[in-house]
Amino acid sequence: MEYTQLGRTGLKVSRLVLGTMNFGPQTDEATSHDIMDAALDAGLNFFDTANVYGWGENKGRTEEIIGSWFAKGDGRRDRTVLATKVYGNMGPDGEAWPNHDKISALNIRRAVDASLKRLGTDYIDLYQFHHVDRSTPFDEVWQAIDVLIRQGKILYAGSSNFPGYKIAQANEAAARRGMVGLVSEQCLYNLFERRAEMEVIPAAQEYGLGVIPWSPLHGGLLGGVLKKETEGRRRTEGRAAETLADPAKRARFQAYEDLLDKHGLAPGEVGLAWLLTRPGVTGPIVGPRTPEQLAGALRALELDLPDELLAELDAIFPGPGPSPEAFAW
Repeated sequence: MEYTQLGRTGLKVSRLVLGTMNFGPQTDEATSHDIMDAALDAGLNFFDTANVYGWGENKGRTEEIIGSWFAKGDGRRDRTVLATKVYGNMGPDGEAWPNHDKISALNIRRAVDASLKRLGTDYIDLYQFHHVDRSTPFDEVWQAIDVLIRQGKILYAGSSNFPGYKIAQANEAAARRGMVGLVSEQCLYNLFERRAEMEVIPAAQEYGLGVIPWSPLHGGLLGGVLKKETEGRRRTEGRAAETLADPAKRARFQAYEDLLDKHGLAPGEVGLAWLLTRPGVTGPIVGPRTPEQLAGALRALELDLPDELLAELDAIFPGPGPSPEAFAW
């Protein structure tokens, strides 16, 4: 396993991140434990979750599954860099109670204690703001985070789904308080969806944040979906079906699969390997539902994509170009 430092910190993390969103809703507890054991055995030490995972009436369930895995001992917690998130409403009885969501000082205090209880641990390595909160000033946010750091409940703070200007605002506010500020940004980024290259990733690089792409295969569309569809191994639904309903977009995914078929490469592995070549990327989040899917994701670490292939991928899925030239001169 290859490791890198998370942004400008001294924290060493694996170049793939184990996403746990499927633990509970899609993957039962025993299989989830097997996947986490396999991840650690492979050297993958960076696990990502969120307080709302489990969803609906079961929100919090994913953190509980991770907590029961930690409870097995054998150094599981010590070997894991644990990241979770705060923002979604965690009000009782499934109701949207006020002050049980977003990132007010009150909700941060309440949410971190609840996550620690579910996770069965006394600290969180990376505590992430799941979404921008336009109603809470960053001075309030950092005051709450400073307290948690001093209490030893969290070590680092990160963002998710932040635009570039909010990354700048957050870290300027932290700097005024003499704090480290955000050390990572978790954003939607993949071969098909490259808008993060305009503002988000440059801001992250400027402020020393590690970039953690989510949905690295764009909901499976970059994982060979057309071939699987033809072979009857997958039925596209929801946003994936809507995307493929556009003839121009469908043609791009077909060109992608044809190109990789010519090279004898697996689309899903290439989609992950491409992200590992991108400037500023710490590692993409993979969300396996089975140990076999995890094994496939790990193979991406072995790929060395030649410059010629990278150029061909860019031709199929061109990026927006640098800002401001992408929209100005």
